[in-house]
Amino acid sequence: MHLVDGLVPVPVVMGCSAVAVAGVALGLRRLTPDRLPQAAMVSSVFFVASLIHVPLGPSSVHLILGGLAGMVLGTAAFPALLVALLLQAVFFGFGGLTVLGVNAVILALPAVLVGEVARRWVSRSPLVVGALAGGLTVMLSALVCAAILALSGEGLATMAQALVLAHLPVAVIEALVTAAVALFLTRVRPDVMAVAHG
Repeated sequence: MHLVDGLVPVPVVMGCSAVAVAGVALGLRRLTPDRLPQAAMVSSVFFVASLIHVPLGPSSVHLILGGLAGMVLGTAAFPALLVALLLQAVFFGFGGLTVLGVNAVILALPAVLVGEVARRWVSRSPLVVGALAGGLTVMLSALVCAAILALSGEGLATMAQALVLAHLPVAVIEALVTAAVALFLTRVRPDVMAVAHG
């Protein structure tokens, strides 16, 4: 769900950009050198997964894998997803440069919030927690995007509602994918989602 340049009013862009800068700063402070490979992997997986998208007005429907990003990276998901969004904007024209902060907030903020909670419980029930994290992150991202669209003008209110409904099937798919990956990682590399990572 990439919003395009020129769609969002300047005050909303500025507010979202401030949140994105704070999120990236916090994420970078907690991104230790030994976790850089994980951040690069998450960024790459997001980059590839969200290339397969279905256009929906000024936005798009695609896999996000935010729940997985949040569980693996915690707050470091902010800079990891921002890098992927920047590369998509530059190479493929998805989203845009002026709304980079907006798109980062839409995708990374729910990932971090849900991931921080899910990481505390994923080792007890990886399938259930993974499914909840995957599905909930998609729906929260859709709601944040819908709220931004609603703030951007009266003509976009219908688009905001359609955006949330269009992401229901994506939430189901992400729940299944995230549950499977969470189960695999807790069995093979339980350290990847350790809460101590911050």
